[in-house]
Amino acid sequence: MEESIKTPQTGEPAGRDFRELMARELKLRDMDLCTYSPLVLAYIGDAVYELFIRTRVVNQGSMQVSKMHKKSAELVKAQTQASLVRSLGEELTPEELAVYKRGRNAKTVTMAKHATMADYRMATGFEALVGYLYLTGRYERLLHLVHMGLEKMGELV
Repeated sequence: MEESIKTPQTGEPAGRDFRELMARELKLRDMDLCTYSPLVLAYIGDAVYELFIRTRVVNQGSMQVSKMHKKSAELVKAQTQASLVRSLGEELTPEELAVYKRGRNAKTVTMAKHATMADYRMATGFEALVGYLYLTGRYERLLHLVHMGLEKMGELV
């Protein structure tokens, strides 16, 4: 069983505090994620994954912003996201796999410039899963999956 990070002030799980804080300060309403298209989940998932990657890159030490951008871009491109989701293999729960497949199979009108259609669809599925886990407040699970994928790809040393 995964141990959750607790906040020093309250002893509550840190993720729940963040979620409650966001809901309160941004006046967020409860939402039924079943009513959202997988492309909407991918929209927010893209931003969340990008934030994770940029946080990791910045944490590796101060360097020129252009070098940070190059490293981040390499890790968020469709081909890398497709590799990451492939590396997760059997790790996804049936619910997560269903969300991923909904995103992967969603009909899009655009495609990344330097990606194959297969990689682009897999990346969209991965982003939909990231968005779903983020919006449901499953931050530990989300970070665990991203960690495992990056580790299997040799990006976490």
